[in-house]
Amino acid sequence: MRWLVPTGLILLSLIPIISGSLRVTELAGGPEVLPHAERFSVFPLPVITHIVTAALFSILGAFQFLPGLRRGRRSWHMLAGRVLIPAGLLVALSGLWMAAFSDLPAGDGPLLLVLRIVFGTYMVVSIVLGVRAIIGRRFAEHGAWMTRAYALGVAAGTQAILLIPVSIIAGSIPASAHEVVRALVMGLAWLVNLTVAEFAIRRRARQTPRKRRAAAPVRTSVPRPSASHPHTPKEHIVTSSHFTPAEDAS
Repeated sequence: MRWLVPTGLILLSLIPIISGSLRVTELAGGPEVLPHAERFSVFPLPVITHIVTAALFSILGAFQFLPGLRRGRRSWHMLAGRVLIPAGLLVALSGLWMAAFSDLPAGDGPLLLVLRIVFGTYMVVSIVLGVRAIIGRRFAEHGAWMTRAYALGVAAGTQAILLIPVSIIAGSIPASAHEVVRALVMGLAWLVNLTVAEFAIRRRARQTPRKRRAAAPVRTSVPRPSASHPHTPKEHIVTSSHFTPAEDAS
């Protein structure tokens, strides 16, 4: 059951990863399989950076949701985080660069441009706040911000799924409204991912107190020295066990 979440996230990322791989192959001189986009050939470096880092961020980040990999000082969670943080920043910054400096492709419009800038900026802010939180050893806050960043980073998979019915009924949508509909659907995908992320963050916050209570030390009650028992040694009085609850560093 624990592998359902990372498996689902990897499957969600497969569509953009496959299409991105085909695009990189084209830029490397391979056959054209996808529709031609001049902005990709004019500025290939940010495109390749975005595709490669997005695939790394999506696949590697999916395993961060396995609780067993977040334990230990030199755990998988810490080691992978040193790769995921710069990868996530490159995903967001390369996407912002393409949105700001490339010509709008066919089917995109000003509304989608604004949405890309807004959500791309939010992803950068989320990663920066996540880094700030882990430096301050605020583990729950770090986990919350990185979860939001990951949700935004894998939104391309959700967008591909939501755009399938739009492409099917595209003929019935007026050409003047097609750009707006496409922008709204893609914006909805970002919001859906963020909503799921917030649900996961709050669920984890509710579970953490229960885990701490379950691991809390068992207090023992030993009578204090009294007048009737003057010889009870004070050094043998025990108020709690020597065990402390383990912190769940999210």
